[in-house]
Amino acid sequence: MKYIKLLFLFIAFQIQAQQGGMWIPSLLKGMNETEMKNLGMRITAEQIYSVNQSSLKDAVPHFDGGCTAEVISPKGLILTNHHCGFDNIQSHSSVEHDYLTDGFWAYKMEDELPNKDLVVTFIVRIEDVTKKILDGVSGLATEAEKQKKIQDNISALSTSSPKESWQENRIRTFYDGNQYLLFVTETFKDVRLVGAPPSSIGKFGSDTDNWVWPRHTGDFSLFRIYADKDNRPAAYSKDNVPYKPKHFLPISAKGIKENDFTMVLGYPGRTQEYLPSYAVEQIITELNPAKIEVRDAALKVQDGFMRKDNAIKIQYASKYASVANYWKKWIGETKGLKKSNAVAAKQKFEKDFQQKVIKAGKQAEYGNLLSDFQKNYTEIKDYALARDVFTEVALRNTELLSVGYKIYQLEQLYTTKGEQAFTDRKNNLITGLGDFYKDFNATVDEKVFEQLIAIYAKRYPKQFLPSSLENLDAKSLSSSIYTNSKLVSYDKIKELLTGDTKTVLDKINSDNGYQLIKSMAEAYSKNVAVKYDELNLKNIALQRTYMKAILELSPKSARIFPDANSTLRVTYGKVKGYKPNDAVYYEPITYLDGVMEKYVPGDYEFDVPKKLIDLYNAKDYGKYGSKGKMPVAFIATNHTTGGNSGSPALDADGNLIGLNFDRVWEGTMSDIYYDPAICRNIMVDARYILFIIDKYAGAKNLIDELKIIYPIKKK
Repeated sequence: MKYIKLLFLFIAFQIQAQQGGMWIPSLLKGMNETEMKNLGMRITAEQIYSVNQSSLKDAVPHFDGGCTAEVISPKGLILTNHHCGFDNIQSHSSVEHDYLTDGFWAYKMEDELPNKDLVVTFIVRIEDVTKKILDGVSGLATEAEKQKKIQDNISALSTSSPKESWQENRIRTFYDGNQYLLFVTETFKDVRLVGAPPSSIGKFGSDTDNWVWPRHTGDFSLFRIYADKDNRPAAYSKDNVPYKPKHFLPISAKGIKENDFTMVLGYPGRTQEYLPSYAVEQIITELNPAKIEVRDAALKVQDGFMRKDNAIKIQYASKYASVANYWKKWIGETKGLKKSNAVAAKQKFEKDFQQKVIKAGKQAEYGNLLSDFQKNYTEIKDYALARDVFTEVALRNTELLSVGYKIYQLEQLYTTKGEQAFTDRKNNLITGLGDFYKDFNATVDEKVFEQLIAIYAKRYPKQFLPSSLENLDAKSLSSSIYTNSKLVSYDKIKELLTGDTKTVLDKINSDNGYQLIKSMAEAYSKNVAVKYDELNLKNIALQRTYMKAILELSPKSARIFPDANSTLRVTYGKVKGYKPNDAVYYEPITYLDGVMEKYVPGDYEFDVPKKLIDLYNAKDYGKYGSKGKMPVAFIATNHTTGGNSGSPALDADGNLIGLNFDRVWEGTMSDIYYDPAICRNIMVDARYILFIIDKYAGAKNLIDELKIIYPIKKK
């Protein structure tokens, strides 16, 4: 009996060890395919990625450069997250027609709404081009020369590699510059809004529940890809027709249970799994706390205004969600890194690595890597902190300063490129700022500025602080700038930028809002940016060598996957609950009962539409309920990150069972350190999506378009 228990523990450990990682779909054959089969997958690696046959990769496009989507019908219908489509839903919304509050459904194709600049990009094929990109690099003396040669090779190969006229070649680096892959892509530019539930479903729980489990959010929206008559990419035209995909995903309404196999395909944005312990410790103790403090202050101000004024709520909804997303992520990431003892785990890995270096007789090549890392990260600390604080305050979270910085860049362009370049950029800037000021509110931004400029003066390393912010009176400065600066409205900034070059330069340099951001930008450029870039370049070179050493010194069976870089990846695991804290265990599936438990009538985050309440009370779940309950979301051990939003969650047969939209709070540190004990991705159950489309929205036209696999009824 004891032997059997030990055997089960060993098997459980082996299965757990096979999870985690973001794998390149064209390289799954071998170890990955075996692991996936062991976890329960019933399809082949060829069915996931194939050049010659339709495969899963042909149904999974990159959505608008930052999310993922999946094709779910033969007529180009695609599914992604509500938060991925949020900007487009917002752009069609007004106080009179508020699709954020009321939802939107196109019951016939002619009602589908076009979206300016929205694109989706498919992968056609992937090719390893490492040798061509690194040709002539190793003999160069400096890191700057090596990087330039690599970029020159990338540019030349991107131009010369074969493709169709409507396709594009994109080359991306993997393993910190030790591998390069060419992606041939197709980008479709006519993508129309088809359906979105109200925010009380699609954003239920809003920022309170963001990064949290249990979760009850129907985070989905529907779009459709249109193509020309030859099924090729084309700009928006009334003559375009629905795209005919190479592959689309059937949707399984059979349901899931704990320990079922799951696979997620998507475009994860950025991970740093191989950072040394010194870098991770700096993130925990220095960088994350500063960024969290800035965003915390900005969010409190914005939230106060949004709760009191519906027009401001619409203006700021997308911006607020964007700021809050990483604010909460960094909090959870720090918590998770501490809880999982990530620094100690990294230190143990580094100790083992050093022993491997000695055993292999590679001290001359790799022996000083870790000590060089320690020296560099110690030296870069203040510069990295200054860079993050400047970015968070001046470029991201204070809108007046971010506009001012664009004008600062405009003035720099005149200095470096001359009058014609200045005039061209100025005209483009004036045109582009129209959309920006549509959602700008000077009253809100003034209060954000007042809070953030005080944090800037406190957090920014004193040796780099511009004299304009010494002995700061934040309230007085804020009042002066927002009363006198022309950066506070579109009409005033157009006036500021009107005239010949000398006149414009004189006017902007007389504006007190511009004077402030210019002093901040010049101090940053002079005191921080150059030295940071110098030290960071050293770390980039060290990281590339460190990664090369890890690959070289690890056994062939080692599970070493490349960091995410917004290219198509596959991750796999199992539906699984988890234990975040002592005496706490989370089940892996949530139900509509939980929505009603959280329901607060009229609340900004937890209101529930009356029709959904009526369906719940009647237990009218159609074909999508399970044992008298309506499943809403589930979690699994798939290794995901930002960019995986909207990714399809697939079952063992490659059918859609869910829609990835988040991670659990305790596991957000998986961008730096993946721990299978607490890292979980969160997915909307496909049955809840079908239920909302069918029973809530009554969009039978969309249901009829899908290939739905229902459970077989028992006789």
